[in-house]
Amino acid sequence: MHRMATAILTLTLASGLTTGCAKQRVGAEKAIAKAFISDEQENQLGLQVKKELETKENIKYVEDPAVLEYVRGISAPILAQANKDRSGVKWKVNVINDPKQVNAFATPGGFLYVYTGLLLAADTEAELAGVMAHEAGHVVGRHSARAMVNAYGLQTITQVALGQNPGTAAQIAAQLAGGGLQLAHGRSEETEADEYGAKYSAAAGFDPNGLIAFFEKLQQMQGTQPSVLKWLSTHPTNADRIAHLRKIIAQQGLKGGRNDAGGLTAIKAKLPK
Repeated sequence: MHRMATAILTLTLASGLTTGCAKQRVGAEKAIAKAFISDEQENQLGLQVKKELETKENIKYVEDPAVLEYVRGISAPILAQANKDRSGVKWKVNVINDPKQVNAFATPGGFLYVYTGLLLAADTEAELAGVMAHEAGHVVGRHSARAMVNAYGLQTITQVALGQNPGTAAQIAAQLAGGGLQLAHGRSEETEADEYGAKYSAAAGFDPNGLIAFFEKLQQMQGTQPSVLKWLSTHPTNADRIAHLRKIIAQQGLKGGRNDAGGLTAIKAKLPK
């Protein structure tokens, strides 16, 4: 069955490249991922990667309950919206204590990770909400699962989900911690996650332009603060991407009222610099 799945996935990718239709390719890959990787397998895969991040990569979580409650409170209405597009995801939000990394990522199963460096870089709750909504979009679109399948093969990823391939799980965790695996998200995947991000953040009551503001801020910081390179390396931003996001917001009439610092200022004061 694994050989058949791999063959179908290969044919799907070839078809997408031949037609040159990025959206068709993304839709086809999503269908393949859904057909051969169940929600439960994705959850197990996320758990295995989480274990490796904690044991081999030695990431440290923020333990301050006020910080965790705040970030999860911002995320909760966003994830409720995401569940309307993909039910069955059991979301888990973790805050990694690393002020030198402006970064966030998602793994299969709804595991969302945000670094304290990103919290420190954000100026408004709308910016933070936009980032979290964007990462949720990667899960809804099955982008992380597809990236892993494309990189390692369906059979190997299935073994990882079952806990039978700790070596590959450790490799995935190392790449995630370093930002490498996220580079597997192509332009079409990032565009889809942007669109989900604007939709979810607006529906949750945040200004959908927050993600654009964050993109523009990091572009200005690039070259002066190396910490922003993690986010920009995995989310390459240019004028076309920002213009497309503005167009989507306008066309869909997306609006949200929250666009100030809110409780973020007090939370940033609690974080080590």
